[in-house]
Amino acid sequence: MTLPYATLPGDLDHLIADEHVVANRLFEHLEAGRGDRRMLVDQVSYGRALHAHAEEEVLYPALAEIGAAADAEEGRDEHQALKRLLVLLDHADPGSGEFERALNKLIGDVRHHIEKEEREFLPALRRAVGAEEMGRLGEQYLAAKRSVPARSHPTVPPTGRRRRLMHVAAGFVDKVRDRVSGRSNVLSTDASWLLDTQAQRILDTWSRLVLAPYELLTLEQARQQPSLADAAMEILQQDGRPTDPEEVGSAADVTVPGPGGDLVVRVYKPLGQTSDPVPVVMWVHGGGWILFTNDDYDASCRALVNRTGAIVVSPEYRKAPEHVFPAAHEDVLATYRWLRTNATGLGGDPSRIAIGGEGVGANMAAATCGQLKQAGEPLPVAQVLVCPLTTTAQYGASMRDAADARPLNRPLLSWMMMHAFRGVTDSLKDPRVDLLPLSAQGLAGLPPTLIVTTDRDVLQSQGDEWCARLGAAGVRATSVRYGGVMHDFFGLAAVLDKAAHAQEEVALHLRQAFGEASAAHPLDGAPMRGPKVIG
Repeated sequence: MTLPYATLPGDLDHLIADEHVVANRLFEHLEAGRGDRRMLVDQVSYGRALHAHAEEEVLYPALAEIGAAADAEEGRDEHQALKRLLVLLDHADPGSGEFERALNKLIGDVRHHIEKEEREFLPALRRAVGAEEMGRLGEQYLAAKRSVPARSHPTVPPTGRRRRLMHVAAGFVDKVRDRVSGRSNVLSTDASWLLDTQAQRILDTWSRLVLAPYELLTLEQARQQPSLADAAMEILQQDGRPTDPEEVGSAADVTVPGPGGDLVVRVYKPLGQTSDPVPVVMWVHGGGWILFTNDDYDASCRALVNRTGAIVVSPEYRKAPEHVFPAAHEDVLATYRWLRTNATGLGGDPSRIAIGGEGVGANMAAATCGQLKQAGEPLPVAQVLVCPLTTTAQYGASMRDAADARPLNRPLLSWMMMHAFRGVTDSLKDPRVDLLPLSAQGLAGLPPTLIVTTDRDVLQSQGDEWCARLGAAGVRATSVRYGGVMHDFFGLAAVLDKAAHAQEEVALHLRQAFGEASAAHPLDGAPMRGPKVIG
């Protein structure tokens, strides 16, 4: 089921519905015989335990306050039955009769519970309290999930002071049990077996490094967690391989003027650069507008320098929620304009500048091209969008099929948007961030575009759709899809062969565009091909 009305990221019903989709997707893996059965059930158990405890803290008291005490009591009773099943699953072995009977019962009961909540409880609550209150309840719900035990405890009372005291004790015991058993190591990985061996190792390693799934953390905690780049470094160390960054001519930070103050921009130059001007690529890093820095995407920029022979410039834009939309978009646009004026001083050719990025960095790269077009300014000779976010809507089949994927799953995407657009939720439909609704006329004339997607990414469908809409508008748009890898894979070439392949594909697109720009014979209007699918 899906909710029959619009919600905003961070609303209570939005958060709960995201969790429902993830739970059902994990159930589908189990029913199809995919993945690691123990690991999948551990993720189900963890998610359902936190979900049940947080609903008892927030949803059911809210229902009681609007006169739906009977519904709240029904929900609590269903949770008690679900918790008992989860306890059985924690102690039984996959494949045993006890395990499989409990799992089948759990799947049926949870699906019934989901249908009841989405058809009756959540719509009734929204009608009674209004949209603003659903946002406030969503904040309480996330806080409750961070404070409850990590396992199910049917014996804990549903309400009262004794419940709170028992939660504290149970939470401590759960942490010890999870650390000893290793369950905490698998909660942030992909348990579906839909990734290739190298990608799976990266996520397994990353899951052991992080404190907890990102969407359960405070923003401050999340900003302190390792990235996939850290997981790649860990793998290189395990294998006894060099961990030095890929060598380039130079990499230095410079300060440029921005709309909100000075911006730090990292400039990478190629080895053996001569006095002749070389092409320039502006590459925008990802992180949901709230996380990560140029350091986390350093490998992407170094790879592009060496595979294109171009100077690569990467802006460190302002982050939300300290600086909400459109601060980051404005910084990226300002950096591009600065680059056009100052490319020659860097040793670059201002007539051969391309733009690209990863995740929300790709969103801002595309938005920059649109803003330049609208202003009548010179456009980049090419753009590259890797795993792009092109709409703030929960768009397409991948939003369900990859709802449980890592590192970016559906709840984490909502969590990021909740922080990125805090206080400016009307901006979710701003054409600088919500690109898909743009008209063909607004897209016509944009530079040749390469879009790179992966099949274990909630953003895959919107990347494919953006490519199709560019092609329909007469833009030379190409799509390449990599199978068996995850969002944010592009900079992991040191430990992931498909990332190396993607980097070569991107470099080829850029070199061709630079060559066309030199010859002054662009091939505008050539048909879109794709998506080309790479195993």
